[in-house]
Amino acid sequence: MLPFIACEKDIQNTYSDYPAYFVCNTVSTIPQLNAAMNSLGVFCTIRNDRGRFLFTDEANKTTPINATAISSNATIYMGIAGFIVGLPNLPELGTDVSTPICYDLACPNCYSDYNVARSLKLKEGGKVHCVSCDREYNLNSQGQVAKGNGGISLFRYRINYSGNSMVINNR
Repeated sequence: MLPFIACEKDIQNTYSDYPAYFVCNTVSTIPQLNAAMNSLGVFCTIRNDRGRFLFTDEANKTTPINATAISSNATIYMGIAGFIVGLPNLPELGTDVSTPICYDLACPNCYSDYNVARSLKLKEGGKVHCVSCDREYNLNSQGQVAKGNGGISLFRYRINYSGNSMVINNR
């Protein structure tokens, strides 16, 4: 029993406990989000900026959408720093088909170590980079550290996508 207790603090839950709730019923009208939800290995970020949601792709092209057009007066929780969403080019272990995935836009190691929300920079090839700690994370491999000092994987949220609707939450 002792070996299991000793490793307890090294275990990372699959899904984050940070508040996350975001609904978008117009996926097909937002080019960056539509590509991320329907193309293998493509990702986009979602940030809240002064009453607008900004959807940004790997090429740094952004589509701003008025928050009231998305929220419909519902309460929105953007995790720590926003979201990274997409369709990994590798299915998760135990599955044959890739399904959409969602991570927090904050560097998990900077946030865990210093309680500071350092936003990650989306790069081509399904990677994100933290300029503060110089870690790079692989979005196609469950958000694991791909470059730099080891550490924890990206914080993850549940995501459902069907038709033209996407729902992110941590429940």
